[in-house]
Amino acid sequence: MGNLFGRKRRSRVTEQDKAVLQLKQQRDKLKQYQKRISLQLERERAFARQLLKDGKKEKAKFLLKKKRYQEQLLDKTENQISNLERMVQDIEFTQIEMKVIEGLKIGNECLNKMHQVMSIEEVERIMDETQEAVEYQRQIDEMLAGSFTVEDEDAILAELDAITQEQIDLPEVPSEPLPEKIPGSVLHYPSMRRVRRVDSQYR
Repeated sequence: MGNLFGRKRRSRVTEQDKAVLQLKQQRDKLKQYQKRISLQLERERAFARQLLKDGKKEKAKFLLKKKRYQEQLLDKTENQISNLERMVQDIEFTQIEMKVIEGLKIGNECLNKMHQVMSIEEVERIMDETQEAVEYQRQIDEMLAGSFTVEDEDAILAELDAITQEQIDLPEVPSEPLPEKIPGSVLHYPSMRRVRRVDSQYR
């Protein structure tokens, strides 16, 4: 029981998935840094404008130099973000290619097993035999269609009718003998009883 509950489940997260996750995290951090620097540059530009109004030109110039350096850093950050996104796309596309290749590999193995069960020569043999059977049947049909006259067709139809009549079910003949007629017996039909009574009156 300890082994059952202590067994570790196999993780479905691959090394490629971990790499993609790390790259996306780095990209998101760079974007946050880019957003923070952009807000800071706007504030410094506004501050430099205020320094110029106050006549502090050197301080304004120094602040603009700092701003320019940070803008160059932003450009580098943008390039890094583009490189990270391109790398993520390449890894994800490679994962898809690997799945496709794995599917093709499985498909090829199945085809090879099927080819081992039935070779090309066996398939060609079966197709040839089927074609020969179809051709043979066609030749028979042509021979039968061209060898009979109208009289032959009528005779065939007459024989077919005769066979059909023979197959009609007739009532079975009783196997036991019929009872003999007893003299003087009265039939159980009402009309016959009336005939017997009338006949006795005239005797």
